[in-house]
Amino acid sequence: MEWDELQRAMVVFAHPDDAEFGSAGTIAKLARDGKEVVYVVVTDGSKGSSDVNIISEQLILTRQQEQREAGRVLGVNQVEFLGFPDGMLEPSMEVRKAITASIRKHKPDLVISQSPLRDLSLGVFVQHPDHLAAAEATFAAVYPCARDRMTFPELLAQGLEPHAVHELWVVGTAQPDHFIDITDTLETKVEALLAHESQVGERVKEMIPQRAKSLGEPHAMEYAEGFRRIQIP
Repeated sequence: MEWDELQRAMVVFAHPDDAEFGSAGTIAKLARDGKEVVYVVVTDGSKGSSDVNIISEQLILTRQQEQREAGRVLGVNQVEFLGFPDGMLEPSMEVRKAITASIRKHKPDLVISQSPLRDLSLGVFVQHPDHLAAAEATFAAVYPCARDRMTFPELLAQGLEPHAVHELWVVGTAQPDHFIDITDTLETKVEALLAHESQVGERVKEMIPQRAKSLGEPHAMEYAEGFRRIQIP
């Protein structure tokens, strides 16, 4: 599908802040152009702190609030929290069904996902086991589960009819082949990341432009985000 044909996008990711690191410039661009954007956060984010004075229940609420604020900055229409335990995610049938239900509910043309592949040429931070598990479940939900009527028939009883996603864009891959110019949304990306006060600091103001510049310059863009693009017939 061409950019103008995309009407609805869904971003599925393991932890609060993952989407902002990987694709916030593109998300802001989609929202600015009038596309409907939905976030699906798979885990509860309950392990993302070394603060001895905070308990998991507090951290969950904090990170949900931060994610909603980041979404507001970007123009995201809705944020769904699936609530699976942070740090323990597996691509189980339960996770797959939950993501399938979200896809059938919101009917996106485009799904943005993390990568399900462990790549030893990449840094460890983009290959958190929760990222790999969330991505594997997302791939399975996109095809075949969301599309096939006879998969998870209990979803039909909830009024969630099958839906075919047209494109899957994968972040966190060493071999991106689809680049989005985020020169005019880079500052919005940084602002959205800074909403995650429990997780990030001022360093993102330098790190994010540097990374986006390195992706963009080879493709005649000042700043870019890169994806592996999968078009689904």
